[in-house]
Amino acid sequence: QVHLVESGGGLVQVGDSLRLSCAASGDSLSHYNMAWFRQAPGTEREFVAVVSRSGDYITYTDSVKGRFSVSRDNARNTVYLQQNTLKPEDTAVYYCAARLQASREWLLETQDDQYGYWGQGTQVTVSS
Repeated sequence: QVHLVESGGGLVQVGDSLRLSCAASGDSLSHYNMAWFRQAPGTEREFVAVVSRSGDYITYTDSVKGRFSVSRDNARNTVYLQQNTLKPEDTAVYYCAARLQASREWLLETQDDQYGYWGQGTQVTVSS
């Protein structure tokens, strides 16, 4: 099974950028569709972005479109979330998640219960 570790979070100012990484071990990420979710204090975990196994299919939640970019490097077994123009409402713990996708990689799930593997999370705090 795949083991995921996020990194790259931190404390930044409004308008700054961060790049989150999700490094995998135990299996090749090329078998998985990969998603990012986030959870702010007192709220439900919410979908942020998902990228298909090959990287050909991507979708984002509306609130991050045009500011965040998800990508993957299967050779490095790593997925990234580039976050630009950060806002205070982006403050949350960010999690990467993997869904084994043997076929139909274009089927991009946005519900967290569709993902079987999760990292421990990385904190992003945007200060105004």
